[in-house]
Amino acid sequence: MLEHIALSRLLQLASPLLPVGAYSYSQGLEWAIESGTVHDAESAQNWINDALELYLGRFELPVLWRLHLAWQADDVTALAYWNQYFCAGRETAESRAETLQMGYSLVRLLKELDGFNADITHFPVVTFPLAYACAASQWHIPITASVQAYAWSWAENQVSAAMKTIPLGQVAGQRMLLALGAYLPAAVQAASELKDDELSNFAPALTLAGCQHETQYSRLFRS
Repeated sequence: MLEHIALSRLLQLASPLLPVGAYSYSQGLEWAIESGTVHDAESAQNWINDALELYLGRFELPVLWRLHLAWQADDVTALAYWNQYFCAGRETAESRAETLQMGYSLVRLLKELDGFNADITHFPVVTFPLAYACAASQWHIPITASVQAYAWSWAENQVSAAMKTIPLGQVAGQRMLLALGAYLPAAVQAASELKDDELSNFAPALTLAGCQHETQYSRLFRS
């Protein structure tokens, strides 16, 4: 069970009010809507589920898991390796810029918070998972809870992007979140069990959507 203060810190870290700009990115979903691939609640649900299973669950969450463990162990070598690994795995210009902007924003915030003393500024680049794992470790949030909250925050932003762009109503959005929330524990468990050589960011449709978004004429989101 989470300690009361750790739970409060976890909710703060996963909150939409966290000033890192996550709401301004769709991660290719906006182009999928523009192209007609995603056009209603069912197709949006399928897109987000696939992105969660094929990309987040096999790449981003396992890397986040490793970064959290490395912060706990004060393993600078592992931190540098997995941070660079994740950055290299962001296969479009927009997705790379996204994680670096969010990482920068979170580091800037953490430096302003009382009692936060972890040194993260010496890394050449800081991805969002590196900064997030640093905060979760510093605040003594259990690793499973922190990774699941990270996945929840991602899912919430994806659903929000779908609601704004398709558009969808509040009830449809909450139904999607209910279904996604039920799947997250299994996704986190599977991510935690992957071996290093099993990690994969291979999700061609997601990559192509991100590439197409870079030249999309009319758009609301930055990716």
